[in-house]
Amino acid sequence: MNAVGTIDRPFTHDPQKQAPMTSSLSEPSGSATPVVTTMGANDSRQNRTREMQLIPEALARAHMNERMREANAERRAVRLVAARRMQRRAERVSLRARRALAMAVMQ
Repeated sequence: MNAVGTIDRPFTHDPQKQAPMTSSLSEPSGSATPVVTTMGANDSRQNRTREMQLIPEALARAHMNERMREANAERRAVRLVAARRMQRRAERVSLRARRALAMAVMQ
């Protein structure tokens, strides 16, 4: 099947596979529309597409880094709380031992 397509529904969206545009007879040969090459445009479009495709990846990477930083901060906070709890417990045990020693010396 050799379907040509229309402007609204092109046969292909790839600009390199589309038929080249020809100037009509009603348009003068030295018209105001200059002839443009699309190689640079295709390259920049490809780069932009590649960059656009990598944006979610970079966003996910930044999101994961932020989550890892938060998790590390949370772990440090939990460790600090546990260390303070153990320090208070050690101080209480030390006081009990001093009292017991003082009681033993007094008798």
